[in-house]
Amino acid sequence: MKVKVAVLGAAGGIGQPLSLLLKANPLVTELALYDVVNTPGVAADLSHINTPAKVTGYKGDAELAAALSGAHLVIIPAGVPRKPGMTRDDLFNINAGIVRTLATGIATHCPKAFVGVISNPVNSTVPIVAEVMKKHNVFDPKKIFGVTTLDIVRANTFVSTSKGVSVQGNEVSVIGGHSGVTIVPILSNTSYSFSADETESLTQRIQYGGDEVVKAKDGAGSATLSMAYAGARFANSILDATVAKKSGVKECTFVKSDVVPGVEYFSTVVEFGPEGVHKIFPVPPLNAYEQKLLDACIPELKANIQKGIDFIKNA
Repeated sequence: MKVKVAVLGAAGGIGQPLSLLLKANPLVTELALYDVVNTPGVAADLSHINTPAKVTGYKGDAELAAALSGAHLVIIPAGVPRKPGMTRDDLFNINAGIVRTLATGIATHCPKAFVGVISNPVNSTVPIVAEVMKKHNVFDPKKIFGVTTLDIVRANTFVSTSKGVSVQGNEVSVIGGHSGVTIVPILSNTSYSFSADETESLTQRIQYGGDEVVKAKDGAGSATLSMAYAGARFANSILDATVAKKSGVKECTFVKSDVVPGVEYFSTVVEFGPEGVHKIFPVPPLNAYEQKLLDACIPELKANIQKGIDFIKNA
């Protein structure tokens, strides 16, 4: 079976390490790398790795169609990274246009592909992709995902560090959206107990983990390596469910959902199947602190979603 995975934004800070990790997945038969610059070099470099995936590089608008044609899975880390002092909203004006162009390419050249959106702000870029697909009459809510996996990866790391336990087998659910107050970690769902102070500082760290990295990189970028790891974990889960046909593959991911009334897109645990979204799990039982977090998440998340929808509707 041919399994083509396209990475859009493959020459960037997330795209390069993400492409490296995807090259290591033996389920991938072709890895198509697309960006506005430098992709032929990245492709040449990765092509020397002795794993099955054939690597191809595509550069610039004229080559987007070839990059996407026949893709099974498209992962989108394209866009500008966050710089110190920039909010995810500041990113919107630049990245929204980039994502719209790429989504139009997907709708035209591989409308049946699974699409994982990494480009921030995810709360708005996922609705942008969905609205573009709707305009082309190819929208399938089972196939469009916001990659929030880094929130879960961070939560797992920070919780195990705080408790001094192994991170293996430790899985924290993080629901809601993928920025600041829209990120709702469900620490009560783990097997550990936390003091009020621990809960608050862990929650804050999970919600604003990205700022920690932006600050530490001191103007030289944002979370790229950990995001690439999280993006590859997400992509590998999709491939496990849709190619290897494994059952019971689950990830928290931002999808079209009705688990929270009035909120069109929401991240909870989702089980993947051969068609993409197989089952969307409800919001788990929350304690009073988490309920307060969810109450703060909803209005912000709704505004972010609407911003994405309006960007396409009013274009």
